[in-house]
Amino acid sequence: MSEPIRVLVTGAAGQIAYSLLYSIGNGSVFGKDQPIILVLLDITPMMGVLDGVLMELQDCALPLLKDVIATDKEEVAFKDLDVAILVGSMPRRDGMERKDLLKANVKIFKCQGTALEKYAKKSVKVIVVGNPANTNCLTASKSAPSIPKENFSCLTRLDHNRAKAQVRKMPFKIL
Repeated sequence: MSEPIRVLVTGAAGQIAYSLLYSIGNGSVFGKDQPIILVLLDITPMMGVLDGVLMELQDCALPLLKDVIATDKEEVAFKDLDVAILVGSMPRRDGMERKDLLKANVKIFKCQGTALEKYAKKSVKVIVVGNPANTNCLTASKSAPSIPKENFSCLTRLDHNRAKAQVRKMPFKIL
């Protein structure tokens, strides 16, 4: 077996991250022979929930998980990362305008990009999931200037799926 890779998941107490963690730990994401040190980051008020997630991962006894670290501290979470999966972002709330959402997420992803720059390996691969993924990815990459831009990617499949669904809903008429 190879050396473990350090994989960070932000927003780890949330539903999207929760559905991803088992796939990472069971080898579906990085391969059945790749040991993993899984780092779970969330905000301080979510640490109780994150403790529950940690217990569930321990209950799974996934042999590829060599360690699981739950934290609310960036200096712990971003240290020596091989992969960062940035799931956590501010969701849009009732009455919130798009500019308010963008402003909140720029702050989050600027901090995360800065933490990547300061603590992660320069070879880190960064996957941005939190929407608006393209804007958040750009913000993080600009805040981590020494990490190659090609190491940043965003998952915009949600937008793709929504567009396909809208096209399917369109009524077609023959005139």
